[in-house]
Amino acid sequence: MADSRRTFIKKTLAGAAGIYVGGVLSGFTAKSYNRIIGSNERIKVSMMGVNSRGAALAQNFAKQKDCEIIHICDVDKRAIERCSNNVFDIQGTKPIGFSDFRKSLEVKDVDALVIAAPDHWHAPASMLALKAGKNVYVEKPCSHNPHEGEMLVQAAKKYGKVLQMGNQRRSWPNIVAAIQEIKSGAIGRPYFGKGWYTNNRPSIGIGKEVAVPEWLDWNLWQGPAPRKAFKDNFVHYNWHWFWHWGTGEALNNGTHMVDLLRWGLGVDYPTRVSSNGGRFCYKDDWETPDTQVINLDFDNGISMTWEGRSCNGRTIEGSSVGALFFGEKGSLLLTGENAYSIQDLKGNTVKEVKSNVEINVLDKANPADKLDGLHIQNFFDGIRKGTALHADIESGHKSTLLVQLGNISQRVGHSLRIDPKTGRILNDKDALKYWSRTYEKGWEMTL
Repeated sequence: MADSRRTFIKKTLAGAAGIYVGGVLSGFTAKSYNRIIGSNERIKVSMMGVNSRGAALAQNFAKQKDCEIIHICDVDKRAIERCSNNVFDIQGTKPIGFSDFRKSLEVKDVDALVIAAPDHWHAPASMLALKAGKNVYVEKPCSHNPHEGEMLVQAAKKYGKVLQMGNQRRSWPNIVAAIQEIKSGAIGRPYFGKGWYTNNRPSIGIGKEVAVPEWLDWNLWQGPAPRKAFKDNFVHYNWHWFWHWGTGEALNNGTHMVDLLRWGLGVDYPTRVSSNGGRFCYKDDWETPDTQVINLDFDNGISMTWEGRSCNGRTIEGSSVGALFFGEKGSLLLTGENAYSIQDLKGNTVKEVKSNVEINVLDKANPADKLDGLHIQNFFDGIRKGTALHADIESGHKSTLLVQLGNISQRVGHSLRIDPKTGRILNDKDALKYWSRTYEKGWEMTL
């Protein structure tokens, strides 16, 4: 692959003077011409799922000087064209579009697959990419259910490729500094953490079975999930609130804050998990909770809780999203920004580190692209240099599992006992029914 790229570069540059002296090659923009030199060192990326978050992520990847997006994959043909045009405006070359991302994986030049498709696709697509010899950047959550997460951990070891989860705050400088403050004893021994997310999401109504839009490949959109008839309130965002494809607010937004809590408290697997809440605000097709409190107890006298309110945006600590650590000597607050503050036991602020980057935590597509670029660069360094990932799949799975266990507790209606060494549910047949899922025939995940 490297030799073929070098040959292409040499031939292109050699012919450039004879074809078009003083300008750029026919069919190339100035930006794309500038990218020819050194293109062999650029990481060639294929994007999967480019509506909403995926569209923003594609533009962020395209902005990285050592990256070239060569494929855009989506089951919505409108999204392919829209995203391809946006990427062209940034990098000067237009990616090839695929409705089926598996066709992209067959191309040798693809170095990495970036996955921002719906949750039920995250693990199966990651597995297929790893088997095809590609590196993977998968948005959170890394899996739809615990079994898938366990399989990805095994697959990363088996195939030896880089697999980064989109827990972007793991790469934000002031967040990293805040966690180090906790580790160094700034608030004494930390023993409790509280995370939250609040929003004012409207009702999704009662869906009707209608004809599949001509721009959508509904069969491929469902992919590994058993088939359901198309309704007019599924696509493109409301799938989050259906257990068949989504994982609710807990994994949609809770994963980020629970990951920070797990990181700061220095814990892995809990001993007990419980969840309370439900769909309280509207009577519609929404299945997952719009109001939820997940409680997790760990060994050594440590607990954490996450509160999600999808339909009442009243903030906590002045922020719609955050994580708050409590220790024997004080507390440390993380809001949605790249910032933190430390308080003593009386609530007096003794240290405050502010962010110089504007962030909109309620922007579901692109809340913090400049900071997220640091996470992308860490992914690239992992590919090129073997640099340790800030959010490798083992860490990502552990954080994802915590909120998955909360959802399982919610669905069975009682607390769960957990093996703190493995994260597995103990002696609960009803709960274990949710440990994995049924797949559409032919789409089963295998190592």
